[in-house]
Amino acid sequence: MARIVMKFGGTSMAGIERIRTVAALVKREWDAGHEIAVVVSAMAGDTDRLVGFCREASSLYDPREYDVVVSSGEQVTSGLLAIALQAAGVPARSWLGWQLPIHTSDAHASARIGEIETDALNASLAARIVAVVPGFQGVSDANRVTTLGRGGSDTSAVAMAAAMKADRCDIYTDVDGVYTTDPRIVPRARKLQKVTYEEMLELASVGAKVLQTRSVGLAMKEGVRIQVLSSFVGEDGAPRPGTMIVGEEEIDDMESQLITGIAHDKNEAKVTLAEVPDRPGAVAAIFGPLATAGINVDMIVQNVAHSSGSTDVTFTVPKADLARALDTLEKERATIGFAKLIHDPRVAKISVVGVGMRSHAGVAATMFETLGARGINILAIATSEIKVSVLVEEDYTELAVRVLHTAYGLDAPEVVAA
Repeated sequence: MARIVMKFGGTSMAGIERIRTVAALVKREWDAGHEIAVVVSAMAGDTDRLVGFCREASSLYDPREYDVVVSSGEQVTSGLLAIALQAAGVPARSWLGWQLPIHTSDAHASARIGEIETDALNASLAARIVAVVPGFQGVSDANRVTTLGRGGSDTSAVAMAAAMKADRCDIYTDVDGVYTTDPRIVPRARKLQKVTYEEMLELASVGAKVLQTRSVGLAMKEGVRIQVLSSFVGEDGAPRPGTMIVGEEEIDDMESQLITGIAHDKNEAKVTLAEVPDRPGAVAAIFGPLATAGINVDMIVQNVAHSSGSTDVTFTVPKADLARALDTLEKERATIGFAKLIHDPRVAKISVVGVGMRSHAGVAATMFETLGARGINILAIATSEIKVSVLVEEDYTELAVRVLHTAYGLDAPEVVAA
């Protein structure tokens, strides 16, 4: 018998028939004798609809009341799933964030989980009652409903698994695991059996949409084993095998596995400040105001100094923050002293990720040579211990992903028709 947290996203909960499918998946685990807690998202599209209502009511809405409104989507699905489980013969009840309770900070719309009280939950599980918990929400010390920010249900599920000391956290999505890259771009992408926390964290941070970055970081900190699998089952009603997110000690062929995956992200914009005075403190004058404005800067390149005693500085920001970044820099023009401000939103970040980089040389060289051979110009570079990222023109995104996937030997064997 195991203790399992099962998390279902908005696509899985989109309508009564899909909720019944989810109930059947939960029943399979319950019938096997496991203790089950289920974390659910709102129905697909519901959170956006509720956010829209808040904005229509007032552009300057109270964030405390915003949380009351947007958290209601998960309240609906948790109640509906409990009803569906009861109809299927499985004892179940819903537990709202304030009922357990799930204690959070009071940063409304972006709260962080502090502690989850599990006494009542453990008693329920011991009595073979499935607990259905709405994700994305908790309660502050001021006894107000809070929400964790978009994608927060994954974080809720991992936090629940850690608090319950669960054997694993199964996250059901509309994909059946983690692939070496986006199968829509590379049909021969392979599904991975296991991925380390660090690799998944890097993949999530550079564009892979399978898991929310914050949830992976929490899983790594707490040692929660995550399984990613699809809620869309086969004819036998069983889910297809998924991908396990685990510690490095569970990966048998760590040394031989060079690259785990290729990710891409089109949500970045390139900014260049031309002819910045080449003097101490010049870079701080650029990035200090951006930090104050809450704008995250990613890739940074400082060019060779000009004979005039100036240099060019290039960096990337989230595309959604581009207008705010440009406005912030223009206001600081006199202090920074740049001659020209250039921006380009039509760029993409391509990243190769793998723990094997620690013990293998030449990963970056292969990337640069492969892209150069296809005429793809590199605009900026960023690295970490297990990742190399490059910035390229957006039009080359798919080509870059495909050629790198092949160059690192990630293509699945080609199936030959009989």
